[in-house]
Amino acid sequence: MPDAFHNSSARYPPPKCHLGTRKDYIALVTDWALGVSDHKEPILWMRGPFGVGKSAVAQSCAEALAPINKLAATLFFSRSGTDRDDPRRIFTSIAYQVAAICPSFREIVDRCMIDDPALATKSLSTQFEDLLVHPLARVNITESDLDGRVVIIDGLDECRGTAAQCEVIEVIATSARKRTTPFLWFITSRPEDAIIRMMNSVTVSPVCSRIELPVSRAIDHEILTYLTDEFKKIRESYSLPESWPSEEVLALLVERGAGLWIYVATVIRFIRDENSYGPKDQLCIVLEFMKGVSTKTGVDSPLAEMDFFYILIMQRIPLRLRTTVRKILLLYSLCNLVPVDIANILGLSAEQFCHACASIQSVMELQDTRLAFMKIHFYHASFLDFMMDPGRSEELCICGDFLIGYRRELLAWLHEACSRSTDIISPEAESCADHYSCVMLCFWRLCEVPAHQLDPQTAMSVVDFPFNKMFGLIPDSFLSFINADLVRYNFPANLRDKIIRKDKCPIPGCANTKKVWIWGHGENELVPSQRKGGFMAMNNGDPPAGKCICQVQY
Repeated sequence: MPDAFHNSSARYPPPKCHLGTRKDYIALVTDWALGVSDHKEPILWMRGPFGVGKSAVAQSCAEALAPINKLAATLFFSRSGTDRDDPRRIFTSIAYQVAAICPSFREIVDRCMIDDPALATKSLSTQFEDLLVHPLARVNITESDLDGRVVIIDGLDECRGTAAQCEVIEVIATSARKRTTPFLWFITSRPEDAIIRMMNSVTVSPVCSRIELPVSRAIDHEILTYLTDEFKKIRESYSLPESWPSEEVLALLVERGAGLWIYVATVIRFIRDENSYGPKDQLCIVLEFMKGVSTKTGVDSPLAEMDFFYILIMQRIPLRLRTTVRKILLLYSLCNLVPVDIANILGLSAEQFCHACASIQSVMELQDTRLAFMKIHFYHASFLDFMMDPGRSEELCICGDFLIGYRRELLAWLHEACSRSTDIISPEAESCADHYSCVMLCFWRLCEVPAHQLDPQTAMSVVDFPFNKMFGLIPDSFLSFINADLVRYNFPANLRDKIIRKDKCPIPGCANTKKVWIWGHGENELVPSQRKGGFMAMNNGDPPAGKCICQVQY
């Protein structure tokens, strides 16, 4: 996961502690890494709620340890990053970074991968043993300068899957107990129940020391330092007077920030927004907003006020554009699609896509201006958490009614496309095939979303869908997996067998006796290429000689 490394271009500029802030926590971690701390355990776990600056502390520690050769590897997880939450690539990524600094280790790991190319796909414990433990046992640790180097794993709670998070902790703790690797492990996370239980278990607790990073008013002076410096930069960029903003305004911003770094950082990005009438006007909007929410939130309630600020950001988007922005967020967060596919589905040019995203640049940025290479980067996972929680974002939520409505919209378009049969991919409109493929994949991905069962109206429309035409309209190069179990579970029980079921292959002459996934029923029936847990969305074409399509595995 190169995008998750502390010095990757995908994270640039990375969140890190403002000069002169969080010095106590940075010193605590670096002293532990150097062996001059009261914390002697090989695992150091920093926990804290969203927005308190855990990633910034971890980044600052990485930048402090790297120049003195005390850093082994780093991983900064992010749910809002499409390539930064995969648990299967944790230990491969760590091994890669260790190999980059240790030639003797690199030679051993190279040979391991040549001998067993499938090693990177094996279980986490197997990867750890074969890519780290065994190679390190053949390296002179003292001469290699690997002893006591730190591996930083930031945002473990944003790694995909609770079970995987717990397994990572267990594998690392086992190594720490048995001293099978020479590393120290610095892990940060939100205080999620599963992670807390794992860290407090009898097998992990003896080798793990803890730091809490709370929401605290004790850092008001640090927040004031940050705001003062950031406003100075804004003044210099816009030639504003030294008196702006007033000391009273700075004090109010510190007061309302109430110890939550993400709040004040988002406020600064909002004030700096270039798609506005300028920073003075943006600051006035912030101050009016604070007056409006002062009666709605309790004393020192920055988490609630953060939600109100996210609402302000979304409500300032013009209504027509707001719907597009919500669809972009929906397709990105729930369908895991990249910008070029999202733009394809929504029929947006690169310029239109950039313009839509510019309206929320306080919370996200687009990396690269070329649509084919573009990536979306959210400054903090809390924004997508907010947008997916109807209890917080209310009518702005991208789940619930909005998701249901968009699924209906996509399904209606697919019905129309299939009714036109192969006309959609005529040579004079070749791009329509890609559009159709992306829309089709998007619809089924939205049907996979847990806890969002299809409503009866949409489900009945799917029952009548011409599945037998569905894959014939996509290009031969298109290939994507659909999770059959999740899709089936999200349909009403009385309709599931008419939409997706497991049964004996109905194709005449098929000798396969095993049950396979079948889409649709009657004359609309389709047998796709199979895969464990589901099937491939692809143009089936002609199967290999002597095989039925149901026996084609991917």
